[in-house]
Amino acid sequence: MNGMLLLIVAIIVLVCGYVFYGGWLAKQWGVEPDRPTPAHTLEDGVDYVPAPPYVVLGHHFSSIAGAGPINGPIQAAVFGWVPVTLWVLIGGIFFGAMHDFGALFASIRHKGKTLASVVAENLGGSAKRLFCIFAYLVLVLVVAAFASIVANTFTSTAAAPNIANEQTASISVLFIVAAIIWGLLTRGRKLPTAANIGLAIVVIIIVVSIGFNWHPFQFDYTTWMILLGIYILVASVAPVWILLQPRDYLSSYLLYGMIILAVIGIIGAGFVGANVNLQIPAFTGFFASNAAIDPSTGEALMKNGAVVVNKAAQGGFLFPALFVTIACGAISGFHSLVASGTTSKQIDKESQAQPIGYGSMIIECILAIISLIAVAFVWTTYQSGGYASPTQVFADGLSAMLATIPGLSGAKDIAYALLILAVSVFCLTSLDTATRLARYMFQEFWVPEDAKSMDDLPGYAKVLSNPWVATIITVVVGVALGLSGYTLIWPLFGAANQLLAALALLTVCAWLGNAGKNNKMFYFPMVFMLCVTLTSLCITIYQKALALAAGTAVFASTLQIVIAILLFVLAIVLTMKGVKTIASVAKNKKKEAEA
Repeated sequence: MNGMLLLIVAIIVLVCGYVFYGGWLAKQWGVEPDRPTPAHTLEDGVDYVPAPPYVVLGHHFSSIAGAGPINGPIQAAVFGWVPVTLWVLIGGIFFGAMHDFGALFASIRHKGKTLASVVAENLGGSAKRLFCIFAYLVLVLVVAAFASIVANTFTSTAAAPNIANEQTASISVLFIVAAIIWGLLTRGRKLPTAANIGLAIVVIIIVVSIGFNWHPFQFDYTTWMILLGIYILVASVAPVWILLQPRDYLSSYLLYGMIILAVIGIIGAGFVGANVNLQIPAFTGFFASNAAIDPSTGEALMKNGAVVVNKAAQGGFLFPALFVTIACGAISGFHSLVASGTTSKQIDKESQAQPIGYGSMIIECILAIISLIAVAFVWTTYQSGGYASPTQVFADGLSAMLATIPGLSGAKDIAYALLILAVSVFCLTSLDTATRLARYMFQEFWVPEDAKSMDDLPGYAKVLSNPWVATIITVVVGVALGLSGYTLIWPLFGAANQLLAALALLTVCAWLGNAGKNNKMFYFPMVFMLCVTLTSLCITIYQKALALAAGTAVFASTLQIVIAILLFVLAIVLTMKGVKTIASVAKNKKKEAEA
C-alpha cells in the first residue's frame, strides 16, 4: 500500500463527492439561501445565536469528531486496507455526509428543534417519546465514556506523576478560560474574518505554549471525573456564545492543525519513500481476529496459556463488524443529534447547511483515511499487540512518519504529544456538546406535542423539563456510570449509535416525503444500516447467551442481552412507523399522478 497515493486519491474522491453529490442534494431538497434561519427568527441569546460559518463549522466539526474517526479505522484495520477505504469513501459520501446534511437541514426547517421534534411531526408522538428515550440513553453513555477518557488523559498524582497528562490537563483548562474571555470580548462585535482567524491561531499558540511549561494540576481519576461533571453541568446550560461557540471555534484550529501535521507527515514520508510500500494486507478475509499476531510466524501470541489480545483492534465478521466499528469515519448517529441539537440553532444562512453538515463529514472521512495510513505505517507493532489503544497507534504512526522527513528527525516526541493532546480536545468538545444534547432530549420527553412552551407544562413535567434539573440528572447519571460500570454496556454502543443513524435516515426520509421532496436517495442507506445494526444486535444476543450458559460474566451478559433486545424491539417499532408513513405518502403521490 502506498500511503501518500492513497491519501491523495481519497481527498480527490471526497472533494468530488462534496461538490457533485452534496450540491445535487441541496438542489433536490430545495435549500434556499435567502430563507431566514431559526438562529435569527428565534434568537434568544442562549441556544439560538447566529454565528459566522467558520465559527459554526468549528463547533460542529469539533463536536462530531470525538475519537471516532481515529479509533474506528484503526480497530477495523485487521480486515485490511481495502475494505476500510471503500467503506470510508462510499459510506462517507453516500451515507454519512447525506445523513448529517439531512438531519441539519430538517432541523433548520423545523425551527431548529431536535430530531425528536422532527420525529413527532412526521411519525407521531409515541415515536417521538421512544426516540427520546433511545437517544438519551445513547448520549448518557457518550457522556460517561468521554468523561472517563478525558479524566484518564488528565490523571496525575504526586505518587504517580505523569507530565504528559498534566500538560494536557493544563492546556485544556487554559482553553476553557481563553474561550470565556474570547466570548466576552467578541460578543456583539464583528471582527474581519482574517483578523478573527489570525487572532484565534495566536491564542492557540499561546495557550499550548503556556500549558506545556506550566502544568500544576495533579488530581486522581475520581477528582477529575467530579471536576468534569461540574464543568459540563455549567457548560451545557450557559449561553452558547460565552463558552460553546468560542471554545469549539478555538479548539477547531488545533484539530485542523493536527490534520495538516498529519498530511505533511504522510506526504513527506511518501517523498522520501518511507510509506510507499506499507505492509498492511489489502484484505485479510471475511472474519478477522483481534488476537495479537507474531509477525515472524503469523501465529497468535500466547501468554500464560491464553491468547494475547490486541487492544487496538476489533475482530468479528466483516458484516456487520466493519460497518459498526467504523462509525464517525463513515456514518454515525451521534452526528444527527449534534446537527439538529446545537448546530441548527447557530446557522446564519440556509446555504451554509451543505458546507457545515456535508463538509464536516468529508473532513472526518479524510481524518479516517489518515488514521488508516497511521496504523499501516506501524503495522508490525500494531499486529503484535504493541499498543494499549488506537490513540497511541495514531500518534505513534504519524509522528514516526514526520520523523522520516529530513530536518524533522527530532520532532517525533513533540509531534506525538501534540497529537495526543488534539485527540483529548476532540473528546472534551464532544463531551459538553453531548451533555447539552442529552438535556434537550430529556426536556423534550416531557413536552406533549400540543404544548406551546415548556412554561405551560403542569406539575412534575414542568420541573423535570427545567434546564438545570434535566442537566443535573444527566450529569449525575453520566459521571456515576463513568466512575462505576459504563464498560459493562459499552460493547453495545457501536450498534446503538448506528441504529440511531438508521432512525435518523428514516426520519429525514419521512419528512422529505411529507414535504413533497425527493427522498429516494435515503432508501438504500436506511435499509442497509438497519440490517447492519439488527444483525449486530442478534450476534451480541447469541454470544452473550452462550457466555451466560457457560456461567461467565453473568451480570454483564444478562445486562447486555436485555438492552440488546430492547434496542432490537425499539428499532422494529420505529421502523414500522416510518415505513408506514413513507409508503402512505408515496401511495398518495401515485394517486395524485394518476388522477
